[in-house]
Amino acid sequence: MAPLCPGSRWGARWLGVAAGTQGRPRGAGQCPAAAPRPPPAAPSPVPFPLPRPATQACYPGDAINTAVQWEGFGKAGICGELPGKSLFHVGAASAPPPRAARSPGTPASAGEQRHGPAPAAQAEEKVTRMLWHGKPWRSMCKGLVLGTLLTSFMLLLYSYAVPPLQVSVTEIPIPFSCSSHLSPVQAPSPSNSTGSTSGWSCQPKLNIMFMKTHKTASSTILNILFRFGEKHHLKFAFPNGRNDFYYPSFFERSQVQHYRPGVCFNIICNHMRFHYEEVRKLLPPDATFVTVLRDPAYLFESSFHYFGPVIPLTWKISGEDKLDEFLRDPQHYYDPNGFNAHYLQNLLFFDFGYDSSMDANSPLVEEHIQEIDRRFHLVMLLEYFDESLVLLKDLLCWELEDVLYFKLNARKGSTVSRLTPELYEQATAWNLIDAKLYRYFNATFWRKVEAYGRERMARDVAELQRENEKMTSICIDGGHAVDASAIQESSMQPWQPLGEKTILGYNLKKKISKKHQKLCRKMLTPEIQYLTDLGANLWITKLWSYVRDFLKW
Repeated sequence: MAPLCPGSRWGARWLGVAAGTQGRPRGAGQCPAAAPRPPPAAPSPVPFPLPRPATQACYPGDAINTAVQWEGFGKAGICGELPGKSLFHVGAASAPPPRAARSPGTPASAGEQRHGPAPAAQAEEKVTRMLWHGKPWRSMCKGLVLGTLLTSFMLLLYSYAVPPLQVSVTEIPIPFSCSSHLSPVQAPSPSNSTGSTSGWSCQPKLNIMFMKTHKTASSTILNILFRFGEKHHLKFAFPNGRNDFYYPSFFERSQVQHYRPGVCFNIICNHMRFHYEEVRKLLPPDATFVTVLRDPAYLFESSFHYFGPVIPLTWKISGEDKLDEFLRDPQHYYDPNGFNAHYLQNLLFFDFGYDSSMDANSPLVEEHIQEIDRRFHLVMLLEYFDESLVLLKDLLCWELEDVLYFKLNARKGSTVSRLTPELYEQATAWNLIDAKLYRYFNATFWRKVEAYGRERMARDVAELQRENEKMTSICIDGGHAVDASAIQESSMQPWQPLGEKTILGYNLKKKISKKHQKLCRKMLTPEIQYLTDLGANLWITKLWSYVRDFLKW
């Protein structure tokens, strides 16, 4: 490459300054003698000073130096020492070309006679070297990473905020059963069916709809259903992309992974906003419907703390105890149309698909409660969890091993409520519809216990607790749950709420007998990991997890 000569149009254009003179033909590697120049005119005022280090050896009127000054880079060191990071340090696509040598016998130009090698050639080589040493790929990579994260985050927000596309499907009569392992059994009745089984045998019921409510130990029940379904090779209706059925949107069959019209499933158990007609079309006629409730005051306390970071209505609450401040005047903070506002009032009623902000004294409330009673065969209670599992075992004709459990997804410090008697009454009054729902099914629950037999219930609960304690000593390192930071295996890390790590987990013992190895691991596997093991497609949930890990949320 020929050197850039002072005054040449290519040298000037390369530096971003239009040349005032035209390039002239010249020999290879040679610049023409500098033409006489008129006396320089007084410089035009510039809008900013152009300081120049004292070490620079630049000459007034030099084309390259002038161009650099007028581009505002006078202190970049073009004519003198090049700083390590100048404004020209932006990288280059190819190696710097060597300077063309002057042919032997060719007379030196006037500039070379005065100052040595041509300043233009020196500047060209130095600038090119600066361009070569840059690393544009760093900026490009940063841009790609930030762009990818932004796009992923927007897709995630879109998937959570926009209800899925409603797809009309052609109705095809479904078969009686989805499982090739199913033996015909009598369809259960919604009325109490937990009487003594002495004198007759029953077949395990394999078709189950579990309505997974929030903050009710439902993740523990989910683990029981996962183990039973895996053991009997049953067909689960899993969400497509997430670990819930696009909650808080109403459930639709199109949200089910691998759904096709006419296909039915054995078990549906992930979070959803209940839509009975849609769920009913995915299950055989003999499916058993079960769910679990919790005292609304304590459920509200747990929900408020767990979901608070994703409820904008709570962000403006001041004070150390936001729950106490909210319950002093809920109407001041609550807006039923606010984002994620459903977590703040009558969450159970909302999960069942009803309007959680309706008047608690409306006759519709009682009608909806009666409707739930007609549809569900068993409504369990968190406060009587072991008794509930005994009733579930009896209703489904399962073995005791099928309902063994460890407490999963428990929040640190959640065993001790901070609700004072006054706050408890305020939380109950604020969630009055849920309170009516809970009182109704608390009564039906104890009627089922009476039908089962109080003494028999006490014996079976004691046996269940003994077996759970035995499995704890066999499976759990240390015999208790630990903080997330103390969990040794990543496969045992539970999903954490946004911005904090308050959910406890377990460490599996190193030495477990071969007989119990598989059962121990299954009982301790958190929900997200178990869903993945069973073949659920959780790409949106995993993408959100990666974003949270990258941003340290």
